[in-house]
Amino acid sequence: MLWLVAAAGCIAFAVVAVLIRPSSPVRTVRVADEARAASGALGGGPGGPMAVGPGGSISAGPGATGSQGLADSQGTAGGQGTAGGQGAGSGQDPGGSFGSAANASATSENWSGYAEAGAPGTFTSVSSSWTEPTVTCTAQQTFSSFWVGLDGDGTQSVEQTGTEADCNNGVATYQGWFEMFPNAPVFYNNPVAPGDTMSASVVANGGGAFTLTLSDQTRGWTQTTSQTSATAQLGSAEIIAEAPSDTNGVLPLSNFGTVNFTNVAVDTAPLGNPNAAGLTMVSAGGVTEATPSAITNGNAFSVTWDSNGTAASPAAPAASTSPAPATAAGGFPGHHHHHGGY
Repeated sequence: MLWLVAAAGCIAFAVVAVLIRPSSPVRTVRVADEARAASGALGGGPGGPMAVGPGGSISAGPGATGSQGLADSQGTAGGQGTAGGQGAGSGQDPGGSFGSAANASATSENWSGYAEAGAPGTFTSVSSSWTEPTVTCTAQQTFSSFWVGLDGDGTQSVEQTGTEADCNNGVATYQGWFEMFPNAPVFYNNPVAPGDTMSASVVANGGGAFTLTLSDQTRGWTQTTSQTSATAQLGSAEIIAEAPSDTNGVLPLSNFGTVNFTNVAVDTAPLGNPNAAGLTMVSAGGVTEATPSAITNGNAFSVTWDSNGTAASPAAPAASTSPAPATAAGGFPGHHHHHGGY
């Protein structure tokens, strides 16, 4: 009986320890959401490895599975399966990297964009710019993220930074963040609005050290953070539009129209090479959610929204272009998710 009491005490202490987080220049979970988080209801967010799509192709949900709950992180489940073919002539190697077909395509349950994968230690930097898209909101809660990162394609860590564009009760919210998955994402309080010119980069400095930079050139702010990872393998680089996920899986994707990625560089070289694989987001039920364009000029492409993943893609009501409300004490109006790999 004594050991049962002691165990219960440890569990109670662990919950308190998770919910009482130190202050930071990012949002914290609202009090109402803390209760949901503790009950396991809160989930989803930017970050995590890729989840392979249906039929054995690459399918990794955003963030490490389950991370979202208490930490409100963006976890993603799946690693890159060893079996499935990547479609369009690009077989996926056992380590999760892509085969040889030039700019071959694959499917993912949570990523759309382009990724390059290779042996550990291959990649040291990735960068891109984009215009923050306007999301069209319905009454449904939907989520989307746009980011650059290292790892996540065949690895269980992701070092990434970007923006979020979500819909909560018909209202659009926008925010910047970084994440050293499997750690929880960190959300910045700096304002982000549709139409803003964003740029982001992730640089590996050696010895597990990283510099992650996110800038809003329209509003004149830059956030640069130095982070470390004991698990980073530097086995991939990616530029992604993502459907974040929670403990129950990939969340409905916000209707972001089209997002244009420009000035894309991997290890300071243009993206357009045979190792860059396009990723089409396809839900577990086989619904296409987002599709990348071909790479143009070696350093640009777009991703177009097709569906929220739960239906065929009905027309949505008028878009809400309101920027995210002020985040008093780092609060955020709605729940978040984890980002992950495909």
